[in-house]
Amino acid sequence: MAVHFLLLLFAVSLVAADDDAFIGVNIGTDLSDMPHPTQVVALLKAQQIRHVRLYDADQAMLLALAKTGIQVVVTVPNEELLAIGQSNSTAANWVSRNVVAHYPATNITAICVGSDVLTSLPNAAKVLVSAIKYIHSALVASNLDRQVKVSTPLSSSIILDSFPPSQAFFNRSLNPVLVPLLDFLQSTGSYLMLNIYPYYDYMQSNGVIPLDYALFKTLPPNKEAVDSNTLLHYTNVFDAMVDAAYFAMAFLNYTNIPVVVTESGWPSKGGSNEPDATIDNANTYNSNLIKHVFNKTGTPKHPGIAVSTYIYELYNEDTKPGPLSEKNWGLFDSNGAPVYILRLTESGALLANDTSNQTFCIAKDGADPKMLQAALDWACGPGKVECSPLLQGQPCYEPDNVIAHANYAFDTYYHKMGKTPDACDFNGVATISTSDPSHGSCLFPGSLGKNGTLGNFTAPSMNSTNSDSSAYNLANYDLRIRSLLMATGFLIWGAVLL
Repeated sequence: MAVHFLLLLFAVSLVAADDDAFIGVNIGTDLSDMPHPTQVVALLKAQQIRHVRLYDADQAMLLALAKTGIQVVVTVPNEELLAIGQSNSTAANWVSRNVVAHYPATNITAICVGSDVLTSLPNAAKVLVSAIKYIHSALVASNLDRQVKVSTPLSSSIILDSFPPSQAFFNRSLNPVLVPLLDFLQSTGSYLMLNIYPYYDYMQSNGVIPLDYALFKTLPPNKEAVDSNTLLHYTNVFDAMVDAAYFAMAFLNYTNIPVVVTESGWPSKGGSNEPDATIDNANTYNSNLIKHVFNKTGTPKHPGIAVSTYIYELYNEDTKPGPLSEKNWGLFDSNGAPVYILRLTESGALLANDTSNQTFCIAKDGADPKMLQAALDWACGPGKVECSPLLQGQPCYEPDNVIAHANYAFDTYYHKMGKTPDACDFNGVATISTSDPSHGSCLFPGSLGKNGTLGNFTAPSMNSTNSDSSAYNLANYDLRIRSLLMATGFLIWGAVLL
């Protein structure tokens, strides 16, 4: 995979008005070939993903996440909600098994009690708040209530009359549940979890919502949506929905509960009736969402206070039921290859190593793996690239796949040849990028290191002696072995964590 494209997605700490907001990812498991938990964690670490949300509390995944520092949100599945909402001891057993047994080695920071319960499982609504309180009581008994917050993700569809945001209110039929829920969130210092999908708002608006407005694209002032009551200007659906949630809470006299967006994203592929589910639109939405959070723009109602958001989702879930788009929300395929390369330039200080005066040569998105392997072999052979960092145990071995290794070899050759455009072609499978593909301790030529200094790099001489190329020979042998295994269908994932 092209490791560069998510490098600076993730900051630190859970939401509070004075904390830095973060971007996290949701990890669904409806895949026909779900990667092993150690492979998932290796991908998270390679991409510097520091916040994840699980849709359950899978024991193997929690063990794999131990001692990584990654902040984890676990979930009480909807099918367990009724039992927990009716039994304090059942809730205590759940917390003991899925939180206490793993904390603090696994950095569990929040529990989602159910997901979209009010809209997808209305029969369980009557026990939702009881389940939340029982889970919280179990945390109190374990002295973990300060470290682990409790809430429940809600669909933004429960907010009615959402534009203008100042007129928004919650579906009044849900007030018997929402009022005690908001009481709980306020009294425990927790936050409103909200799932926001501008894609669906756009699709269901019958042309009322412009595509650019849904995608965070820059709008001319005369195209901005104006709240006639507050005169606040809105340039995107996301901010309007977040502010609608704040106004809906204020309508019920709750004014100090922060919002965390537990799901948001855009599908990269859809059926014939979903023409705007495209790779380009998915890339545009998620790239702009990330920039929006990291730039600390905030919303018109709360400028400067960014909203922490979990992108939906890490993997495409090919076995998920429903239309084609339901299977294509992921940033990665199950083999760890990116579905698209996020465009994260011009994003301020948090993306300072992603600037137009730095260029890198990487594998082209969608390039044929066999052609990539041939180009990689050429770079590490006749191209005289020093490929020993790609050996097992060396800084650039992980992630162990042809795309990641080709990225390193292509970029090394590109810099060795003076960064001329012709040096980044490789029979059409390479492209020039402004995003730094470095990851972990694997610094690419010309990369800015963590301290802002250029990574050490010495281009090998075109007249290298045989002894100088011994490391390459071993690396090339390793790469050819991997290529053979790939050809027979046994793609090896390195389980060594970075």
